[in-house]
Amino acid sequence: MEELGESSAMQLCGEEASTTSVFSQPINVEVDLGDIPLPDEVLNPEREKIRLTFGASKSESPNDALPQTSAPVLKKPALPLPSCTPSITILNRHPLPKVDYDWGIGHFRNYKTECIVGEGTYGKVYKALCLKTKTYVALKKIRRDDRDGFPITAIREIKILRQLDHKNIVKLQNVITDNYLKDGKNRDPGNFYLVFEYVDHDLCGLLEGGNVIFSDEQLAAIFKQLLLGLEYCHKLNFLHRDIKCPNILVNKKGQVKLADFGLSRLYSTEHERLYTNRVVTLWYRPPELLLGEEKYGPAIDIWSVGCILGELYLRTPIFRGNNENEQLELIYQTCGTPDTQNWSDFKEPWCTYFKKLSYSRKIRDRFSFIPPLPLDLLDKLLQLNPSKRPSVTFALAHDWLENVDPEKVPPPILSTNQDCHELWVKKQRQAHTKEIVPASSDHSVRVKRSN
Repeated sequence: MEELGESSAMQLCGEEASTTSVFSQPINVEVDLGDIPLPDEVLNPEREKIRLTFGASKSESPNDALPQTSAPVLKKPALPLPSCTPSITILNRHPLPKVDYDWGIGHFRNYKTECIVGEGTYGKVYKALCLKTKTYVALKKIRRDDRDGFPITAIREIKILRQLDHKNIVKLQNVITDNYLKDGKNRDPGNFYLVFEYVDHDLCGLLEGGNVIFSDEQLAAIFKQLLLGLEYCHKLNFLHRDIKCPNILVNKKGQVKLADFGLSRLYSTEHERLYTNRVVTLWYRPPELLLGEEKYGPAIDIWSVGCILGELYLRTPIFRGNNENEQLELIYQTCGTPDTQNWSDFKEPWCTYFKKLSYSRKIRDRFSFIPPLPLDLLDKLLQLNPSKRPSVTFALAHDWLENVDPEKVPPPILSTNQDCHELWVKKQRQAHTKEIVPASSDHSVRVKRSN
């Protein structure tokens, strides 16, 4: 599908329903899809206004989030929203920044790709040279579905990133296509690419690559910049919903950029509604989502940054479960077993399922190698009860971070000839793993170490 059809438009708008204002009756509202300056293959060339009527709030579709895993998970019964409280979102809540006249009409031929630096659910990420500006950019290739066309998740990411302007959030520069004339007359829609500023490293590559040594002051500067970018998002009522080390970029000057807003969305501060709990990468997913909660807010991002803080010192993810149940078990072994005293919302059927477990809270014991101040903040961030987790602003005021000025902290010594990203770490790991080759008849194996 070469154009954004009416059903896709309704999905896009419906995703943001009930996040700003609530009315007693359904109303008609004009949604101008022209505010997203994408190539004509994505949107109607005339960019006409589509009039839509919104009814009652609905739960966010899980299809727009992370794929389901095979492991079973105990799910809290979802509470349906009252049908008598229809709601509507006023789109373009935040003013859009000014862009160049050619924004959204660039072409892939104006860039020279050098290598793949990332792979994700929605496509590959290339390091490329912009032939016009002679600067490096990151091209995020968007897979087009033969039936649905341009993914709604990509449109949401574009829309959100155009409303974010902060030094600690990666900058979306353009949207381009590699379409071409087929048979001299019919234009093939081709693929689409999001053009981002290029950032040399990500936190996963730096921590697991083992090539960089960070001082405590540098770790504080990195973590504070992450919180500053997240605070900006939360003040604009955006949840990131996929904070993890591969999505935290670091340039050669030590500046941190929060990236990958494919799962982000607006949330309401005034009215509760249901969202999908199939968000946040498993190792960084908070316990309430693992237990099936569908009413949540900024506290889910706070848990993720708590996991990041522990990882900064451990240099590997602190909870590495293989499925939801195992992930919960690992969390409880460190953070203690929840009950109605430390988590008032922890009720049936959760209590019955976990009553046989009995773990005490051991965060300070397990992470005793972390200095006292960051350890204290870690203890506050990794609270089982989401209502007890601090806000980002409160975390920034913590004694460990309050007097840290990231611009005055000398940056770590980073590699100048090797960009360190998650994909690079994976390739390095594969190069050092044992290669198992099946033998012919006796079912034995021959083990060979790769050079």
